[in-house]
Amino acid sequence: MTTTSLRQTDSVSVTVLIDNSLDHFLPDTGGVAHRPILSWTDNPVAEHGLSLCVTFEGGGERHTVLLDTGLSALTLLRNMGSLGVSPDDIEAIILSHGHMDHTGGLLELLARRKAGCDLISHPGAYCRRRLNIPGKGPQPELPSLDAAALRAAGANIVTEAGPATWFSDMLLTLGEVERATDFEKGFPMAEIETDGAWGPDPFRDDQAIVLHVRDKGLVVISGCAHAGIVNTVRYARKVTGVETVHAVVGGFHLTGPAFAGVVGPTAAALRELGPRYLIPMHCTGFTATAAMAQAMPERFLISSVGTRFTFSTDEKAP
Repeated sequence: MTTTSLRQTDSVSVTVLIDNSLDHFLPDTGGVAHRPILSWTDNPVAEHGLSLCVTFEGGGERHTVLLDTGLSALTLLRNMGSLGVSPDDIEAIILSHGHMDHTGGLLELLARRKAGCDLISHPGAYCRRRLNIPGKGPQPELPSLDAAALRAAGANIVTEAGPATWFSDMLLTLGEVERATDFEKGFPMAEIETDGAWGPDPFRDDQAIVLHVRDKGLVVISGCAHAGIVNTVRYARKVTGVETVHAVVGGFHLTGPAFAGVVGPTAAALRELGPRYLIPMHCTGFTATAAMAQAMPERFLISSVGTRFTFSTDEKAP
């Protein structure tokens, strides 16, 4: 395939607005992970969801986008206030996929802005979805995105099925990720409605965002990586033509019994890919997170709500 030209940035900063865990006592070691001193009266909170504020600089430009909006507007807006992020700071909102724990704060966030905002996603993010649990059968339909309501709230909806670059070609959305591994099989209980019928969800809308830090390599940021985090990183390298991976950040969706057999091969493949930093979040799960910390202690960084991870061309080795 033809590679996509991705302009290099001087720095990429990822602030964790929403994640599944929060630890007030993680030390700020002076490396890429900045742990703020959190207030006990105006502190952020954790929930099952993900929202990351991503700021990047290069060529005299500085941009800020939001990847996902967590499960609830209550948590998103509280945490943005606690961490000093204004809704009007956000230039665009990018959705990793259409699940409710990544889109729940979207409408209220749009309503709090003074002006409209680009909303970037794969077109499949607007599909109807549910879980079909073995032994329990189909579950109630999950909340899905309402395009008309989002437009009324000020969203300029932009959908791209394939790789696309934004902000002077400094940010890449991967679009549908190529499936290549033999162990990443998706989410077995998930179903999607297509042409009036329910069937297995291939998560074609699952995507990551990718940035290239000059002299360092790619920063790959996933939401849930339903396409597989190894597939996602390999596809990012293929699309950009850049082999060096500096950081892999986000949810890897390896929690629960259904993914127990995938943890080992995933950790081994990530170690082979060789990112300088590995930062699992959200749906990765304790077992997989612990396995990665043990397999790659020199690369592993723990996430916590409020942490700001900064990757830059003049970054000092820890």
